[in-house]
Amino acid sequence: MANFDYIARNATGEKVSGSLEAASEAAVVRMLDDRQLFPVRVSVSVGKENTDTGVRVSVRELSGFYEQLADLLRAGVPLLRALQTLSNTAGTSRIGRVINAIHEEVQSGKSLEEAMAKQPSVFNTLQVAMVRAGERGGFLENVLNDLSQYLERQDDLRNRVLGAMIYPFVLIIIGLIVLSLLLIFMVPKFKQFFEGKELPLPSELLFAVSDLFVEYWLTTAAIGALLLIGVMLFLKSETSARVRYAIQYRTPLLGYTLRMVSITRFCRILGTMLASGVPLLQALQISRDASGNPALSKSIDHAIDSVQQGEGLSTPLKEGKLFPPQILEMIAVAEESNQLEKVLLKIADSVEKRTNRQVDSVVRLLEPIILVILATTILFVAIGLLYPIFTMAQQLR
Repeated sequence: MANFDYIARNATGEKVSGSLEAASEAAVVRMLDDRQLFPVRVSVSVGKENTDTGVRVSVRELSGFYEQLADLLRAGVPLLRALQTLSNTAGTSRIGRVINAIHEEVQSGKSLEEAMAKQPSVFNTLQVAMVRAGERGGFLENVLNDLSQYLERQDDLRNRVLGAMIYPFVLIIIGLIVLSLLLIFMVPKFKQFFEGKELPLPSELLFAVSDLFVEYWLTTAAIGALLLIGVMLFLKSETSARVRYAIQYRTPLLGYTLRMVSITRFCRILGTMLASGVPLLQALQISRDASGNPALSKSIDHAIDSVQQGEGLSTPLKEGKLFPPQILEMIAVAEESNQLEKVLLKIADSVEKRTNRQVDSVVRLLEPIILVILATTILFVAIGLLYPIFTMAQQLR
């Protein structure tokens, strides 16, 4: 048994916090459900034992585990035997150790969602909630298949973005190396040649920057290290998150793309959970936490309050002014026809296709921008070195 701190909402939407002693996070969630509380966050109390093994697995490995387990269950293999089979197949790999831990928990009498809840570093709240609904509703294999497809799409999008960023990243690295070599080895030689002569402003700035890297490199390194530490500390603060999101979402093309990515994630998670039998309020709370967009999370909070009062979902989302009108219209029609989960998944599929094209456009736009910045930097160095030479040549004539 361990102590868990929780934050939940009651039937009126008010936040309630406290601590409970239970065997797992899933047990705490069930206890909160019995008290008619909707869990928002459940975590092990500070200073108490955490049963998590700490093993980290990739999204691709996790997706494969869900897919294989769904296939075995669909073929009529009992859950315990299916876990044993996958554990033997995976061996001593990272995912194998996780499956073995789950197998031992299930063998001791716990449910699959209880065993998964004891591995929060691998299985997040979204996955545990969906598996819980699948076990209670008798459609676990369908839930596992949906989870596999969701994680696979998520991994494909991340790989596409990372792959497209390789070329701009290489350009930045090469540009920084070339600029450093110029400032350290080439510029000081020109400085000796121009010593004692009146120089234009670009040349003085260039030589001053070169001195920082050559004559005052220790001071420059110390200042750079302090700035790096300060930036890292700032990025970990809540203020930096608000500033970063404000900059990102106000940038014309990038902001729209990021907003649509968040909307796609929200629609897919909510639709998948509703299709898996998760109650709407709990699905909204988990979708809000997984959206990754503070503005969208605030809009979903209003939607949760609206649903608790028996109202619809589209109206509070419309008040947030984040969803495009056509998506809001589709959600409103889906609510009226009781087809919300199907429509949300269709919205996610269509928006994802458009968003992927926009992501590719944004990444392609980065390449010429980086090239222009590099060319401007090299031009500044060239002007700083060549302009005094031309001036001296004219004076000699």
